Formats: sequence, structure tokens, C-alpha cells
Amino acid sequence: MADNNAETRQERREKKLKKKQERIQKHGKGLATIYKQAVQKRLGQKKEIDKPK
Repeated sequence: MADNNAETRQERREKKLKKKQERIQKHGKGLATIYKQAVQKRLGQKKEIDKPK
């Protein structure tokens, strides 16, 4: 196998994990809340966020 790129497996793995963690942070509220807001937006309703009691 010709190694044209000097990047190691570990470096590729670290990049991949970093990207995964960045994606996860966007969904901190919980996917259910995000989906609920998307449906409400599509229906043209006002955003109503349920606060946990």
C-alpha cells in the first residue's frame, strides 16, 4: 500500500471522534424536543418548549 498521506490511523481516528462529538453537542436538548419543534414549525405554530417539572 502506498502511503501518500502522512496521516496516521490514530490521527484519522481522533478527527473522526472530534466530528462525532461536535454533532452530538447539537442535540443536547434531546431529539424528541427537536423533532417536536420541527413539526410545530412546519404547522406554523408558535414554539412551545415543555419545561421539565
